[in-house]
Amino acid sequence: MKFCSQCGEQVIQRIPAGDSRLRYVCEHCHTIHYQNPNIVAGCLPVWEGKVLLCRRAIEPRLGYWTLPAGFMENGESIEQAARRETVEEACATLRNVHLYMLIDVPHISQVHVFYRAELASLDFAAGVESLEVQLFEEADIPWGELAFHTVRRTLECFFIDRRAGDFPVHTDCLPASRPLKTT
Repeated sequence: MKFCSQCGEQVIQRIPAGDSRLRYVCEHCHTIHYQNPNIVAGCLPVWEGKVLLCRRAIEPRLGYWTLPAGFMENGESIEQAARRETVEEACATLRNVHLYMLIDVPHISQVHVFYRAELASLDFAAGVESLEVQLFEEADIPWGELAFHTVRRTLECFFIDRRAGDFPVHTDCLPASRPLKTT
């Protein structure tokens, strides 16, 4: 950040009084510019035991499979964001939506939140951010072609929970960046 979004003057980095972190501060209008993590909201849509995945039509990870998810917008709840992303990426509507997975991803300043839900119907299709969408049995999940660690972790938990017949809310924290397995 170079300029203040309030007055347009240059900003400097310093630790404001009463704070403990380096922040961008405008010495002209005294605005402190806080930078906070982004929330990624998504869904794990299921139909008769199969999971709906989307093949990404955009970067990052173009061509890889993911759960429908994306950045939360101002003015919406996390669940609303997850539902919106499912419509945008898979043209699908949901029912029985339940909070399922919260994963901190501190090395990229994000928090990923996934809901477990049922597809309301088989009326789904690739949205503008997807090359294709498809229902997968557990044995057919393209594990080596998943776009993100958070998607892999969410799917792993889901299949373990499904076998146990219990779906608790999970929390996790990914360590610093690591290569995604491609096997």
